[in-house]
Amino acid sequence: MKKGQVTIKDIAKELNISCSTVSRALKDFPGISPHTRQAVRELAEKYHYRPNAVALSLRNQRTNIIGVIIPETVHFFFSTVISGIEDEAMKEGYNVMICQSNESFEREADSIDALMSARVDGLLVSISRETKDLAHLQKVVDEGVPMVFFDRLVEGMNAPSVIVDDYQGAYDAVEHLIKQGCRDIVHLAGPENLIIGRKRIEGYKSALEDNEIPINEDSIIECRNGTQEEAVIAMNKLLSSGKRIDGVFANNDLAALGAMKAIKKAGFKIPEDISVVGYSDWQFCSLVDPSLTSVAQPGYEMGREACRLMFQEINKTNTQKSTIKILDTQLVLRESSAKERVLQAIYK
Repeated sequence: MKKGQVTIKDIAKELNISCSTVSRALKDFPGISPHTRQAVRELAEKYHYRPNAVALSLRNQRTNIIGVIIPETVHFFFSTVISGIEDEAMKEGYNVMICQSNESFEREADSIDALMSARVDGLLVSISRETKDLAHLQKVVDEGVPMVFFDRLVEGMNAPSVIVDDYQGAYDAVEHLIKQGCRDIVHLAGPENLIIGRKRIEGYKSALEDNEIPINEDSIIECRNGTQEEAVIAMNKLLSSGKRIDGVFANNDLAALGAMKAIKKAGFKIPEDISVVGYSDWQFCSLVDPSLTSVAQPGYEMGREACRLMFQEINKTNTQKSTIKILDTQLVLRESSAKERVLQAIYK
């Protein structure tokens, strides 16, 4: 008998008992003698017996697997979301299958097809920045498979979502810059087809308006891919134009890092000449020089909340299909934006 390929039928044949007796012994059903139960378990352990997951799923009409689609696994924020999802899923006896779209619409659609073919019990999805056509997502809803969106809200879909308050996070970041004396603040923005990008622009504008600072549309520069290189090019162009800049609010930390690189190369000091704030609070924020002020997002809690909503969908206990759970952000002050007196108060 080959290890790892043993079935209940094989164990029953070797012990000369029925398959139903083996099954009941493995499940600790009453009525099975201690001797038989021990013999079954010892043989199952000897041959590394495992229940047939496919057969169980067909019988129970569940696979106990959740599919997760994220834009990229290298992003610190999404790695914390995955941790929250996995911890919550394990509590419920579920496994997690993870696919990354690499911010590609085509790859996202292929991942949806693959996970649906694997008969996952539900999907947790953060759409790519390329996604505009929602037909592949609507198909999931139409087939009755539970689906929850996280981080990136999708308009027009009858599915729950878990997001952070991107508007308030951006507002807090820009208001902080204003309190530090900044008046000419540039926003390195994300793609406007994503709601998170639009909400951060709205927060940026509202903070300026509330502090009676004119909004200059030329100060909103789209860095669609959010890369360091993209931000370096954008900032080099702005700085070489002679445009007055005393603050930068970047849509993410990599763009903020690119801005800092360009600012230093141009001979300006951070934060004395130009203050910089990022978004997401990646681990490197405290390691760069100067350390980067950033808007922290509760990724782990987002993963847990999304998973909880998923189980409500699976167990049909959620009567509000359009549920939107909004989590708070936190501005983490560091050297790139805070003046000396503020830093002294923080680190006192």
